[in-house]
Formats: sequence, structure tokens, C-alpha cells
Amino acid sequence: MLTKRIIPCLDIKDGRTVKGTNFVDLRDAGDPVELGSLYAKQGADELVFLDITATVEKRKTLVELVRRIARHVNIPFTVGGGISSVADVNALLENGADKISVNTAAFKNPGLITALSKEFGSQCVVLAIDTKLEDDGEWYVYLNGGRKKTAIKAKDWAKQGVMHGAGEILLTSMNHDGTKQGFAIDITKYMVENLSVPVIASGGGGKMEHFKDIFEKTGVDAALAASIFHFNEISIPDLKDYLKSNNILVRK
Repeated sequence: MLTKRIIPCLDIKDGRTVKGTNFVDLRDAGDPVELGSLYAKQGADELVFLDITATVEKRKTLVELVRRIARHVNIPFTVGGGISSVADVNALLENGADKISVNTAAFKNPGLITALSKEFGSQCVVLAIDTKLEDDGEWYVYLNGGRKKTAIKAKDWAKQGVMHGAGEILLTSMNHDGTKQGFAIDITKYMVENLSVPVIASGGGGKMEHFKDIFEKTGVDAALAASIFHFNEISIPDLKDYLKSNNILVRK
């Protein structure tokens, strides 16, 4: 049986780690390389770095950041933000990234997922889906860092993404993001049961019990969190000890 992964996420704006609530009200959380190195030493299984305001002009900045991360971090890490071509991914992987995350560009051009998986392997391609539960009871896909709603349901887009070659789904509930009230159980469970690739749950982790719940109730492969780690509310070693004591398999 595969061990469950704990993944700190570092949202990056202008070279700094930031964190907000429901995708707004951002506050500074420190240097991403220092934080990433600390989490690796504490026993994080992987890291995710997302340039949340990435533009073409900042591409070189992101490559340089990846190079710095690779020098200081000895665990796998995923990089996302503004990726729209095979050349973008090639530059990031050449400088030390292990996987890349695509979101808006992949939604607008699903062929990008296919091209990336053919070039680098599907295990390298993480499809990030930002989704929000609306009044009609359906979860819809949001783009551009959660600023633009689409008419497409997250369930449908996730299935399409896997068909195009995505090797993993990073599912973020915008309703739960930054609230520390627990992960989105229902939509995560649906994804786990209906997709053939690993799923990472994101949004809402605030207590150790929330991690226990998402693993036990959905069977999800990994749980991602940000501010609870950035602001020292929960330590990764303590979280792993807690999960082990509740019979959830995690790496030491």
C-alpha cells in the first residue's frame, strides 16, 4: 500500500511566499527557498511552488528561482505558473524541477497537456484545478488564479485532463482555501474514485484531524497545505506522527 504524501505549497508573488484566504488578502510568509529547504529537512514528501502572478516577463525570474530551489532542496518539487509551452517546461526541468503544474493554459488548450506528456512523460505533468462549489450544488472550474469562472464542471475537466495525459490532479477547493476548516471531502472523494491518476487535496487544512479525515474518507494520495506550515501552526514531524498513530501510512 502506498504511503500518503504531505506536501507544503508555496504560493509565490514577486519572489516571496504569500498566503491568503479564498484566493485573496495575501500576506507575506517568507523566502520560498528558505521555507522549502526547511520543509525538506522536516520530512515533507514533496513541495509545490506556484508563481501566482506569473507573466511572460517573469519567466526568467521563475527559472532562476527553480535553480536556487534545486540547490537547497533534496526532495521532489513541482513548479507552476504561466507555463504555456514545451520550451517553458524544458527550461524548468533543466534547472532542477521534477514536475510542472499547468492550469489556465491547459484549460484553454488541452493539447498542451498531450504535448507535455508526450515530451516529458505523464508522471511529470500535474493538472491543477481550482474549483468552487456554486449555489446549484456543482463544482465549477475557475481560471486565472481563481479570478475567472467557467461554465465547465471540475468533474468533467478532470476526466478530460487525464485523457489528454495529465499524470496527477492537484484539486484546490476555493471555498475551503485558507479557511482552516477542513478539506473538501465530497469532491475529492469523487475525483479519487473516478480518475485513474493520483489526486492531491488542497484547500482547508487547519488541524491535524483534517488530514486524517481527508485520507480516511476519500483515499486521496496526498494532502497539500500552506499557511499552517508557513506560520508554524503545525509541524510536519508532528503531523506525520499523528497520522501514523491513527494508522495512516506515511513516510518517516
